[in-house]
Amino acid sequence: MSTLKIPKTIKMIISDFDGIMTDNCIYVDEDLKISRKINFKDIMGVSILKKAGFDLAFISGEKNPLIDLLAERFDLKETHQNIRLKIDVLRAMVQKHCLKQSEFLYIGDDINDIDCLNFASTKITVPNSTHSVKKVEGIQITNEFGGNGAFREVVDCLLNS
Repeated sequence: MSTLKIPKTIKMIISDFDGIMTDNCIYVDEDLKISRKINFKDIMGVSILKKAGFDLAFISGEKNPLIDLLAERFDLKETHQNIRLKIDVLRAMVQKHCLKQSEFLYIGDDINDIDCLNFASTKITVPNSTHSVKKVEGIQITNEFGGNGAFREVVDCLLNS
């Protein structure tokens, strides 16, 4: 059972992608084609979140066709890829959607998420995140690992808060 505490005021989840929706691995075949694994529990979490009327946005440091697929399939609010300085995008999104600090949460797992995590009032990471992320003040850690239902855990906690 999850111990995440998510305020009832949350309207939007803003998340990193790799390491949260994926297991943070890149699989390379003998033809040097790169692929990633995504867990169906997390995809169902996206569907449940959208059907419940919440917004979702991804800010990823990489370009990933999985993000494009999810954005199209679930009509995601915003997706941003190949972003090196995520905090600027996060601040712009919060302003664009007129969100208060209490109305969004951020999920991230690596050093390029730390500024966003520090900016967010509700901040969540996964057990397999980097040590420096786990040290962010006020961070909550899911029971499930990234790519293994962590996103779904956040959604379930949000809907049951």
